Amino acid sequence: MKRTLIIITIAAMFAACNDKDTKDKDMSMPEILEPQSGACPADCQHFDRGDTIHVCYLFTDDTELGAYNIEIHNNFSHHTHSTSDSECEHDEAKTPVNPWVFNHDYSIPEGMREFEARTDIVVPEDIDDGEYHFMIRLTDRAGWQQIKSVDIHINE
Repeated sequence: MKRTLIIITIAAMFAACNDKDTKDKDMSMPEILEPQSGACPADCQHFDRGDTIHVCYLFTDDTELGAYNIEIHNNFSHHTHSTSDSECEHDEAKTPVNPWVFNHDYSIPEGMREFEARTDIVVPEDIDDGEYHFMIRLTDRAGWQQIKSVDIHINE
């Protein structure tokens, strides 16, 4: 009986410690939101070569934001990343010759729970025109990640 009581007491102590650890940890993903001024780029938006994409998204987290990454790659094969309800009109599938590949990491100041991402990305003049994916990967300080993928079109 005494041994059982000791085992139950030790188990209760471990359970209490584990419960406290869970309460103190960030257990939720950050969010990528559309700011009041509107998100850019938006699904199915068209840009010309040489244009500037004025990136604008709002990031939030219940504890602390970490960093974000922007990636742009061709969608000439019509693959999907399925984060949007919109369905853009597709060009014919094609083989890339000189596709645009953009991949850049951005930092967020420490301690931020809300951050409006604003940056400008110039569309190169010498890339293949057509369908592209614009992807944002937002990570909070705990390592949780949220992804948003937007279909954009680069015109000739």
